[in-house]
Amino acid sequence: MAPLRPPVLPEPARHGEDPLDCDPCRRRDEGVWFDHRWRLACIAGVGVPLVLMLHPRDHYDMADLPDELAADLGVLTTHIVRQIEALPHISRAHVYRIGDGGAHLHVWFFARPQGQAQLYGSWLVVWDDLLPEYPAEAAEADAAIVADALIASYGGRRSASS
Repeated sequence: MAPLRPPVLPEPARHGEDPLDCDPCRRRDEGVWFDHRWRLACIAGVGVPLVLMLHPRDHYDMADLPDELAADLGVLTTHIVRQIEALPHISRAHVYRIGDGGAHLHVWFFARPQGQAQLYGSWLVVWDDLLPEYPAEAAEADAAIVADALIASYGGRRSASS
């Protein structure tokens, strides 16, 4: 077991604390699905079948999310999980919000492949880094299915480039 290092205070700033230097703000029109408040992006180069990331289109973190967007987040998260878990080769959608790396709220959705009991639980994100890269074409096709199903169940639209 590694010893705990001494605290670093003050803590270093996260990426994008200033909205003018925020990558998710610059990419507010990129992704596989959008509505007027949210965008969903497919993350490339992963080891599990599908990783999606949900961002508010405007610059908010979890603690400063207005109540109306916080309510949307709960309903939208449920719809995204339903659509991921409807994919025939997926058993579960794991949902994570970490918050230490970036100041712009981002919620991760990791798809656990069906039958892969070794990937159960919170270790899925660790396995994702250890597994060989999943075929990008398959992940993009799954992301498109999720986006289309999300439009049908929740609303919104696909990206003009997808």
